[in-house]
Amino acid sequence: MADQAYFTKRALAFLKQLRDNNNRDWFQANKDRYEHEVKEPFLRLIADLAPGLKKINPHMVADPAPSGGSMMRIYRDIRFSKDKSPYKTYIAAHFLHDKGKEGASPAYYLHLEPDGSTAGGGLWQPEPRTLKKVRDRIVADAQAWRRATSGSRLGQGCRMGGESLKRPPAGYDPAHPFIEDIKRKDFVIGSALTDADVCGADFRDVALDRFRSAAPFIEFLSKAAGLP
Repeated sequence: MADQAYFTKRALAFLKQLRDNNNRDWFQANKDRYEHEVKEPFLRLIADLAPGLKKINPHMVADPAPSGGSMMRIYRDIRFSKDKSPYKTYIAAHFLHDKGKEGASPAYYLHLEPDGSTAGGGLWQPEPRTLKKVRDRIVADAQAWRRATSGSRLGQGCRMGGESLKRPPAGYDPAHPFIEDIKRKDFVIGSALTDADVCGADFRDVALDRFRSAAPFIEFLSKAAGLP
């Protein structure tokens, strides 16, 4: 357990204020707050998560590098978006498989946002080949999928999210007991974290506990994608 909390209420207050002042002038005027109250504690948390995450899954990487590591950029990609707000109003990290590539391998995910934090993981917008592999594995081993997604394994309050097709994909039995999951375009799960969780001295352990609950789900997806 950490000796003190990674985040204080000031970090959440910064993100709340960024919602209302999502522009470059405000961000630049408050950049020191972002660096010291948000980014630096998050990078420290990522470094401290690394040993525990390795015990859960030795192939998942928690990289605390300030650029190009597990922490995702706060700058939004606005090239193809109608919303031209330059900044995300949350911070996030993804912990990727060391043998995979983005879009083709599952990852653990941590999303921190006032009144909206979550921990979980999965495959978000997987490439078509990987998506088919997951669907085929659900068909081939429905019992393993049932075990990996059962409430007793994932923990209370853990929910699957993402987009789904309106109709069953071609080549799959519409009467399959897991056809609603086969219709999914994303395979992600997450459980809510309270602001008190995020600001608690035991937040590292809380996050690792959520990742541990998601481990059977991540393992199923990894095997489906052909990863160790």
